[in-house]
Formats: sequence, C-alpha cells, structure tokens
Amino acid sequence: MENSTLATVATIAELVSKASSVFEEKFGEVPVVAGCAPGRVNLIGEHTDYNDGFVFPMALPQVTILVGRKTSSGICRVMTTSDAADEPKLTEFPLPTSEKPLMPGLPKWANYVKGVVQNFKARSLCSFDAVVVTSVPLGGGVSSSASLEVATYTFLEELTGCKATDLKQKALACQKAEHDFPKMPCGIMDQFISVMAQEGNALLLDCRTMEATQIPLNDPNVVILVTNSNVKHELTGSEYPTRRRQCEEAAACLGKKSLRDATFEELLAHKDSMEPAVFKRARHVIGEIKRTVEGAAALQKGDYDLFGKLMLESHKSLSDDYEVSCAELDELVEAAMTVEGVYGSRMTGGGFGGCTVTLVKKEAVTRAVGTMQEKYNGNASFYLSVASDGARGLKL
Repeated sequence: MENSTLATVATIAELVSKASSVFEEKFGEVPVVAGCAPGRVNLIGEHTDYNDGFVFPMALPQVTILVGRKTSSGICRVMTTSDAADEPKLTEFPLPTSEKPLMPGLPKWANYVKGVVQNFKARSLCSFDAVVVTSVPLGGGVSSSASLEVATYTFLEELTGCKATDLKQKALACQKAEHDFPKMPCGIMDQFISVMAQEGNALLLDCRTMEATQIPLNDPNVVILVTNSNVKHELTGSEYPTRRRQCEEAAACLGKKSLRDATFEELLAHKDSMEPAVFKRARHVIGEIKRTVEGAAALQKGDYDLFGKLMLESHKSLSDDYEVSCAELDELVEAAMTVEGVYGSRMTGGGFGGCTVTLVKKEAVTRAVGTMQEKYNGNASFYLSVASDGARGLKL
C-alpha cells in the first residue's frame, strides 16, 4: 500500500483563495484582512484541563481562516463554506452594545463567532462581512470549535488593528465565548494551543497556573499519525458536562479544590464514600495528570518507547475508567498496536468518536495505515501531522 492513502490537507494559500472567491461572489467586493488559527491534537492528557491538570497538545496543519472587510452598516454578515455546519450558511447580527449584547441562537455554528465578537473589547470594533473556511474536521475531536473562535478573534485583531498584548487573555476570551454561547464548559487547552503554538513544538500546559512550556517535537524519523474514525456519537454534548460534574463531586468528597491536588492513596481511602462511577472518573484524572507530566519528560529525552506506553495506558483509562471511548476508537488503537514500529496510540479529544493519535516510526507509516485500514470496520481518514504554528494574521 502506498502513502497515497493519506489524506491531503489543503494549504493555507488554497483555503484563502477559496474563501476570497466565495467572499467576492457573495458580497461583491474583495476581502482585505484574514485571520488564521489551527486545530490541535492532544498527544496525552485527556479530560485533565478542567481538573486543573496538565495537557500536552500540538497544533495541526489544519486551520480555520476568516477573510473579510469592514462595513459601515452596523450589521455583521458571516458565511461558512463548511458542508458539516448547520443551516443557514449565511448569518447576520448587529454589533453588540452594553444595552443590547449578542445572544446565542441558530445556526449553531455562528454562536462560536458571535461569542468572540461579544468578548472582543476593542473600542474600534466595527461591523464586517466575512467568510469562514476550514480544513479542520468538524466533530473530529481536534478542536474545530476553538480553531473557529481563535481565527475569529485574530480576524477581528486584523480588522481593527487592536492586537492582544496578552495571549493568555486572548485564549481566555475565546474560552468564555464557548462557555457563554455554545454553552460548552470546556477547559482552556484548545484555545490556548491554538493561540500559543510554535512550529516544531508541542506544548506542556499547566491548566492551573497557565504556565506553558514548549517541548521540541521535530525528530524527522518519528511522525504523528492522526486517524479520523469518521464517526461521532451523539453522546458528546450531554456526557461532557456529566463527566465534569462527577470530577467536581470526587474533588469535594476528597476535600480538594480540584483533582489536581489528589493522590491515588487519598482516592482509595475514600472509595467507599463515592459512587463507583465517580471513583472511576477520579482514578482516570489522577492517573492521567501523572502520565502527562511523565510523557512530556519522556518526549523531551527522545524516549519514544516510554511515551508510547503512556499513550496506551491513557487510552485504556479513557475507555475503562472515564468511559468516553467507543468501539471504533478502540478498534483503531488495537489495530495500530499490532504494527511493528508503532510506539503508542490513543483516542484524542472529548471522545465518543473522532480521532486517534499514533506515534510511529516514519518508515512504518505505510504499514500502520494499511493495517488500520484493513482491520477497521469503518472508513477512516489518515493524516500525517507535524507540530505547526498557532494563530496569525494573513496578508491578502
């Protein structure tokens, strides 16, 4: 099998060209500014961010881009080109004021844009027309939502000339947009990596202190294979807040501010005072925080065997204790681990479908893709990924 099985990712130039053509066709003018932000894959550290733990993501080559221009109408018009977004593809809303803030509504995809506009505090904010284009798979567990939020914020920076001086505040404004508009109580990881990523590095992020450490990930002999299962079970929206509540319940039972402060010994001592499901959720989080710190240290030393072992432990914990995996993700991980040259594999993202991430020797990629394709009952998409840059404005 040839590596032609690997999906090709549209270049930024191709995405900008597509967005600009749609913009001209729809709005009758040429766009003059553009903002770009990547999706991400989390190498290890799942469901730890809202528990004040550590995460270890890298930015993907896949990005979301907004192109557009200022208008004087007081009405913002935004169009998405994504087939996966709900209808209508064109939405409009007034500029927010203190008396009349924006409110969430339909279409759902527009809530991510409106939430950022509402949280963008520059006095120079003006109405605009914009077109959204993305190569980040929607619902794939690779943070298409944060990519859209951060791309929108970056677009507004370019539009107004008012650039964030504190990148943490930019990430937090985008996180608040997701909390307030789509009503998803996400942690800080997705927005943070989309804002902060540096090419050739993964990011070890302490979600309590927001201290970020760039860890080189640029060994040409080792690659990251992202596999999209192309399934998304409908549990995600309801199960995510449930897991978060269970973690808070476990922390309260242990007398801790968050599970970041808890040890296995303390958890075992309180096992009988917790519901079995709550105990299992806490066991995953406490173990995953430890695995993430160990994993980043292993990768920094080039110990790929250890990192792969930790990836597999992470997946097993996510499947058995956190119960956010599914048959398709388990199948892909199991298939990957039969291939010589694969160090480790795990589900990535919120779960219930989406993607797996696999650390593999470059010379074994063809074997890995072939085996996973052969043993997987569904129709997966495969992407070779490199640690890419974070959000930036683009010259048109």
